[in-house]
This record gives sequence, structure tokens and C-alpha cells, in this order.
Amino acid sequence: MVKQSALVVLLVWFVAACAPKPILYPNVHYKEVGKDVAERDIEECSAMAKDAGATSSQGKTGQLVGSTAAGGAIGSAGGAVGGAVIGHPGRGAMVGAASGATAGFLRGLFRRSPPSNAYKQFVNRCLNDRGYDPVGWE
Repeated sequence: MVKQSALVVLLVWFVAACAPKPILYPNVHYKEVGKDVAERDIEECSAMAKDAGATSSQGKTGQLVGSTAAGGAIGSAGGAVGGAVIGHPGRGAMVGAASGATAGFLRGLFRRSPPSNAYKQFVNRCLNDRGYDPVGWE
């Protein structure tokens, strides 16, 4: 039970660490307050955006479905070609579709989801109001 809890905490920390964040231009205000205060302001603006209803990531379900379908289609085509070479294009297409769909699902599951436009605009405006100059997201 303790191992499972530790794994969940580690996974949540990893996902949070990978979350896209704004990149701040080192203007006069940024230089005055320093990196630690700027990081805290980013966290506060992010929390305000979430409280206002903006989502910090685009719909993961839609991304998973699209990635799985694309993987299945690509795998099916590749499997059909490979199966045709050995005389079983239908069987090759089935195996390729299953393999491709699985690979697409896993790729989509672990891919970092970009923040929604509303979320980025909210955080950028909040940071601008605090004297920062966001130049992009990474």
C-alpha cells in the first residue's frame, strides 16, 4: 500500500514537473524580483486561471482517441503491405491495426498535453499585470 501511494505521488510530481509554463523575458521587473518570486507568481497566476475555469490542458480523451485511431490506420496499412508479401494481406492488416492502435494509444497516453488557449491567455495577462513580459510557453 505504501509503495502504491509513493508511486502515485511520484507520478503526480512527474506530470506536474512536465507541465508547460510561460517563459519570461528578463525585463527590469523580473531582474528586480528574481527567479524564485517569478516562479511563485507563475504558480499564483496558474491557480487563478484554473479557479476562473480555464483548463491547464486540452482534452486528453480526444487526443487519445485521435492518436489511437491514427496508429491503427497506419499499422493496418503497413500490416496489409507486409501481409501481401507473404500472401496474407488481411491477416497482416489485422495484426498491423492492433499493433498500431496500441502504439498510438500509448504514445498519446504519455504525450504532454498543451495548455488551452484560454489558460495561456489568462496566465499571460495575469503576469503582464504583475510587470512580467511572457514571450512564449515551453
